Amino acid sequence: MKISKDKKKKQSFLIFIFQVEPTATILDIKSLFHKSYPKWYPARQSLRLDAKAKSLRDEDILQTLPVGTTASFYFSDLGPQVTWGTVFLTECAGPLIIYLMFYFRLPFIYPPKYDFTSSKHWVVHLACMCHSFHYIKRILETLFVHRISHGTMPLRNIFKNCGYYWCSAAWMAYYINHPLYTTPYYGQQQVNTGLYIFLFCQVGNFSIHIALRNLKSAGSKTKKIPYPTKNPFTWIFWLVSCPNYTYELGSWIGFTVMTQYDCVGQRQTPQLLKGVQRLSNPALLHTPLHPRDTSFICHSGRSLCVTDKKREIHWTCRLHHMECNNSSGWLRSKHKVTLDKL
Repeated sequence: MKISKDKKKKQSFLIFIFQVEPTATILDIKSLFHKSYPKWYPARQSLRLDAKAKSLRDEDILQTLPVGTTASFYFSDLGPQVTWGTVFLTECAGPLIIYLMFYFRLPFIYPPKYDFTSSKHWVVHLACMCHSFHYIKRILETLFVHRISHGTMPLRNIFKNCGYYWCSAAWMAYYINHPLYTTPYYGQQQVNTGLYIFLFCQVGNFSIHIALRNLKSAGSKTKKIPYPTKNPFTWIFWLVSCPNYTYELGSWIGFTVMTQYDCVGQRQTPQLLKGVQRLSNPALLHTPLHPRDTSFICHSGRSLCVTDKKREIHWTCRLHHMECNNSSGWLRSKHKVTLDKL
């Protein structure tokens, strides 16, 4: 193995690989690199065939790559990494604890005369139970249900994610558990309606997570196309590609109706879905996207027909080596696909 540093980038190196078995994987190459440079463990490494190409996957085999007898790889330091499981648990444990701090009215939160007092409104206690149930459910799903494909993420992202979840929980809990909190305008009927919506969507969210879990075996990174099962809660797969987030949004809408609190809990979700909604992923070809980009798309076989609302131009998108289903959906115009004008 030979290493040469790229002068233009401080953390970019050009790696020359030799005397390695053709059946070696990228993960094996990363392990060899880690032995020479212990600072960069495999999860922190990004190897590419070209400086501007995408990072190679750990399971890619050397002999299947377009390289000769001597392979050259570009290395980049991804920075400190943390496991996705740790991120999920930290995200969920924070709101659970923070909300309970406001619910029990710990000192320094509200005026001293309200320390450790209890609200006289039943809906406040119901909201605490629903909020706690939601995050306990998410923690248990992280531990026993989810099969995470990606091993790690940059450590800096945990501060952004946790800051969003924790601050949102504190903002919500402060007003709902406030001593001057007023009950919903339409009384018990409004509370019951919000509760039913919340519980319905929680069951739906769990059903989708189980369906997605059954698509992958333990330790596998292979992605399959999700389809509805006999469970009625999974039939929404015909309409959206990520119904777990649809049910998640529905749960918070129900919570908002129940407590009459204006929630901003879905602000981060579109940012999260940007990494999920990729046309190159055959498991997400029936993904509905924002109608402002395109007005209609129908796909069958290996082609997509898109109508642009603004310019009224018809395009055909060629999808190479991908399988499409016959359901309809939306496509973002900014995706990099091969376009042929009709």
